[in-house]
Amino acid sequence: MKQSIIHSAIAASNVRPLVLTKEHIAANAHQELYRLGINIPPSTIGQMMSGMALDGNDVGIAPSPMPGLLPSGSATPIQFLQAWLPGFVRMITAARKIDQLIGIQTVGAWEDEEVVQGVIEHKGQAVPYSDHGNVPLASWDVGYARRTVVRFESGMSVSVLEEARSSRANIASAAEKRNGSGLFLEVQRNRVGFYGYNNGDNLTYGFLNEPSLLPAMTAATGAGGSTKWKDKTLLEITADIRLVLTALQVNSMDNIDPETTPIRISLPTGTNQFLTVTSALGYSVRNWMKENYPNVTFVTAPEQAQAVGGADVLYAYPESLEDGSSDGGNVWGQLVPSKFYTLGVEKRSKNYIEDYSNATAGALLKRPYGVVRMIGI
Repeated sequence: MKQSIIHSAIAASNVRPLVLTKEHIAANAHQELYRLGINIPPSTIGQMMSGMALDGNDVGIAPSPMPGLLPSGSATPIQFLQAWLPGFVRMITAARKIDQLIGIQTVGAWEDEEVVQGVIEHKGQAVPYSDHGNVPLASWDVGYARRTVVRFESGMSVSVLEEARSSRANIASAAEKRNGSGLFLEVQRNRVGFYGYNNGDNLTYGFLNEPSLLPAMTAATGAGGSTKWKDKTLLEITADIRLVLTALQVNSMDNIDPETTPIRISLPTGTNQFLTVTSALGYSVRNWMKENYPNVTFVTAPEQAQAVGGADVLYAYPESLEDGSSDGGNVWGQLVPSKFYTLGVEKRSKNYIEDYSNATAGALLKRPYGVVRMIGI
């Protein structure tokens, strides 16, 4: 058997990628490539020059333009033409105003079942003195206001691949989910603070449905035939406010003096803008309030819109009273054993889970005589 001719031999360490250019495929170069095991018939040389993305078809005296392989007028990819603004815009929720309206009392522990407020009443009276009469003895009665603690939870799970990919988009997935859990717990606590929570067998009430609230009065009808402040004049709006403050003083038997006691008036969102209603001389409701009731502060909450029988409601109350009590004198109490409680972390091979909780007993009206409501504004 005739031995085959070895045209070339290249050691493994010397092997390099083969790059063919126009200079390589010229004249008799294709004959040299034959020695490398690359067989290019002379009849196909011209065709190859047109098909290797060369600058032109240099065959002949007046070569024709080389046809393109890609679509004509290929556009620059859009990602090379984008300018990215810094950061991310977060979607918002309604403002959580319960803390601003009635404060917050951190009391008890997450695992507690109830928060209890003692109420004591003195009994007896002083009578004319007598050397031989019986001593009129003083006594007391006690009662307890109970509020049930409800607990909520929200957690997160983050996988290895998810975290790696989201970081490529400058998003910290774990941090965003953790922030979301905290937000959801706060939204729920705010909701319970306004509406309470009813599971059929508990005593958890809110700012709008506390059972100790006195009946609401209705705003007077203005000259335009409406009770709403948006349709009223300065004199009509100030008359409503004066009526509310007078009721506070009368109901409390002068324990609340609107001219000296700091008072909060809580309005539905947007209603506070009608404090800018002016008289013909440019004198506004707000100017009138500053002059006559400088201790009154206005706050707003979206939950007070259409809150009582479909009507907007106004609340007026002092934050606290000096009445000799030992509880601090607060009119309202938002009872929160725990705003944020870490339940635990579970690490798995591909992901980890975190779970969080809170606990709230809603709102407690400690001094019902200290709150006056007006609907229809």
